[in-house]
Amino acid sequence: MANGEHPLWRAALASRGRQQRGVGYLLVLFAIAAIGIGLASTGEVWSASAQRERETQLLFVGHQFRLAFASYRDRSPPGTPTAPTTLAELLEDRRFPTPVRHLRRLWRDPMSDSTDWGLVVAAGRIVGVHSRDEREPLRTAFAKRDAELAGLGSYSQWVFRAADAAPPVATPANNTNTPTTPGGPS
Repeated sequence: MANGEHPLWRAALASRGRQQRGVGYLLVLFAIAAIGIGLASTGEVWSASAQRERETQLLFVGHQFRLAFASYRDRSPPGTPTAPTTLAELLEDRRFPTPVRHLRRLWRDPMSDSTDWGLVVAAGRIVGVHSRDEREPLRTAFAKRDAELAGLGSYSQWVFRAADAAPPVATPANNTNTPTTPGGPS
């Protein structure tokens, strides 16, 4: 038995090689599991980040609708309805000799990527819109103009309607702070 070829020695070396391959296999499995856990947590962070971005976009679009509803109401000719019957009327208001655009385009709902908005209707007229998405919002802090959305349980509860009528603009006839000139009307 030359060159260390004893049968027991050969069996011991073969057994040792199988054990090393088993340990290597376990290390590869643990590495794959760790990578999977890392990717899952990265996916959750990315998903939450994407949802926050869509929330921000929803607040922007909702404000555009608020401004459009307020413009439609404030610019309504006397004796005409102050709210539209369809969202298309915000795009092209034909109550004027030259159609007025209160909204540049019919915005898509960022949460559902659809133009199918939930409508808030009063007396057959649209007074507000909301998303149809029932997911729970991530956002808890809001700007002053969106403060009424705090604490609501789903995006479908975030209703965007015209704010109260704008305060009257001061004119010389109703401005009490107009200085009087000497010798002028008192």
